[in-house]
Amino acid sequence: MFGRGANGDRLDAKRRLLALDSWLDHTFWRIWPAASRRWDSVCAAFDGFRARGWRRFVAEVLGEGLTLGAAGATLVLALATPAFRETGPDWLNRADLSVTFLDRHGVEIGKRGVMQNDGIPLRDYPDHLIKAALATEDRRFYQHFGIDVAGTARAIVQNARANGVVQGGSSITQQLAKNIFLSNERTIERKINEAFLALWLEHHLTKDEILKLYLDRAYMGGGAFGVDAAAHFYFGKSARDVTLAESAMLAGLFKAPTKYAPHINLAAARARASTVLDNLVDAGFMTEGQVQPARFQPATPKPTAVVSSPDYYLDWAYGEVRALAGQGAFGGKRVLQVRTSLDPALQRHAEASVEQMLRQYGDQYRVDQAAAVIMEPEGAVRAMVGGRDYGVSQFNRAVDALRQPGSSFKTYVYTAAFASGKYTPEKVVTDAAICIGNWCPRNYGRRFAGRMPLITAFAKSINTIPVRLALDVGQKNVIEIAKRMGIRSKLDVGRAFALGVEEVTLLDHTSAYGTLANGGRRTPPYAAIEVMDSKGATLWRHDRDTPQPQQVLGPHVVAGMNRMMLAVTEAGTGGRARLDGYQVGGKTGTSQSYRDAWFVGFTGSLVGGVWFGNDDFTTTREMTGGSLPAMTWRDIMTFAHQGLAPRPIPGVPMPTGQRPAVASTAPAAQEAPATFTRNLSERSTRVLNAILSDVTAARQAGAGRASADHDSTFAAAPSPAAR
Repeated sequence: MFGRGANGDRLDAKRRLLALDSWLDHTFWRIWPAASRRWDSVCAAFDGFRARGWRRFVAEVLGEGLTLGAAGATLVLALATPAFRETGPDWLNRADLSVTFLDRHGVEIGKRGVMQNDGIPLRDYPDHLIKAALATEDRRFYQHFGIDVAGTARAIVQNARANGVVQGGSSITQQLAKNIFLSNERTIERKINEAFLALWLEHHLTKDEILKLYLDRAYMGGGAFGVDAAAHFYFGKSARDVTLAESAMLAGLFKAPTKYAPHINLAAARARASTVLDNLVDAGFMTEGQVQPARFQPATPKPTAVVSSPDYYLDWAYGEVRALAGQGAFGGKRVLQVRTSLDPALQRHAEASVEQMLRQYGDQYRVDQAAAVIMEPEGAVRAMVGGRDYGVSQFNRAVDALRQPGSSFKTYVYTAAFASGKYTPEKVVTDAAICIGNWCPRNYGRRFAGRMPLITAFAKSINTIPVRLALDVGQKNVIEIAKRMGIRSKLDVGRAFALGVEEVTLLDHTSAYGTLANGGRRTPPYAAIEVMDSKGATLWRHDRDTPQPQQVLGPHVVAGMNRMMLAVTEAGTGGRARLDGYQVGGKTGTSQSYRDAWFVGFTGSLVGGVWFGNDDFTTTREMTGGSLPAMTWRDIMTFAHQGLAPRPIPGVPMPTGQRPAVASTAPAAQEAPATFTRNLSERSTRVLNAILSDVTAARQAGAGRASADHDSTFAAAPSPAAR
């Protein structure tokens, strides 16, 4: 700032400012024309590159192509990253465990891992076996780059013409990628990962190496992996020695191992083998004259190949063993024998019961899939049905499928309410309208019943009351209780949270109910009882090497909840699950739009969960948890309890005068093993105990009774079964 008396200084400052302004104006006046002239020269230079006519069209297309290509490359990289994470340094040795599984009696039931014979060089396989596999699965295998674009297009056309899936489009490389790296879940994400991994395999392996791995690791039914294991299982010989007819039958197993397994359906297996022979001729690999002898004399399996394999159970058990091996539980041993808790008679009955229900009622209820888990309250899984047909789909719906539990989730809401100390089964509450925002839950019959005790609300599966309870005790507390009881899937709070819209797996759901059957002690589900090395030395035992059960619920909570669960089967929606002579606690569940139907329940001896639904999430025809799931649960449990004396449910006394609903042979079955203990080891005695128990069960038959069910979380009208 200039002083007001310094006139000379002010004049000098003004002159300097005017000079600066003049200089700036002059400078910009000179720069602008020069810059303009330079820009004009640049434009003139680039005018020589300007394309006109058809050249401009080509340039525009190339430019857009480069832009879209860069965006596409970025997208491809993002999609490929999850797939390539699977390709660790030990990717080829992921299944390097060789595990032989035994049932609870010590009888072999199947194998997993590298039990397939990968020691046969590709050149030692018969030429007609390799040609049969290529003609049926991927006849352009040696021409494509891992993805058969022409074959995929052909399959799409054929499937569109047939209005269904009649031809697969996956190459052998893609199928190998799925077998080594991925699960069998039918999702777009899995198909994308499969395609990228197929390209990765083609880059890292030769064609012959890929074909060799495919022939060694493909599932062939009957618990056999690889063509050599299948040749031994079905024909009693090495794959080196199979005939053309036998090769055709083996090649036909790649598509659907269980459906075309000759020991299950010989007629279907021979028809499929005939199709393989047609493929050999169509592909030009052989002539009609060369395949005629195989048509006239089709292959016949050896008589001993008649035992079905509990594959869903074995897949799950193998995952458990691999996890233990990863923790160093076996001291680096790779060849293992694992005695499991599987009850083979119960497993077969559970599979047959699920199939019978689907055949008898599947069309009526518009349902085509089911799953079941039977386990002891302490966690030992006795039987597992992961789906209707392992050969068609190896996706385990009991372990991997996340589904809405519907009203069966209310168990965790009521448990949290009892744990809070605010509620008891006799607490009177009001069934009345409640709205959260614009959402107003309704009961199954669209009516409100007014005041009632909690035990009645639970038995009748009232919807408004658990919503109120969850709001009162806090949804986060309900989630904490569910997690403590055994639910491992992600649960989020929400308006309809209390009515079971969050997804759970059948195994977790059943195991969590087992916490109530086990007096509030939490024990995770398990298959492996004992793990031995190839010489029979014990490496690991569940009772010795796992933590003791954790008490997660108080006795008063368990007693209150088990009274509520008992009321469901005696006077509520689970009437069809009652067992003569046994106390049964449980809960039905039906998800939104009848997509999923559940019954999960327990006696003093066993816990079981049953789910029915469709893989594509389509709605059923008003199927509720009290219909097929409860009926199937009762059928399986009736068989499972033959020879078992009734045991009380924790916190619920046995009725006065209760008598074991078993024949007089039951005590003998319990006492008989004692006569052997003097000369047999403890392990042998346990095996004899289990065998005698199963023999007693197999000799007795169960009877059943049916009652009504009207449970549904979001249903608008009663189903025929409910009436």
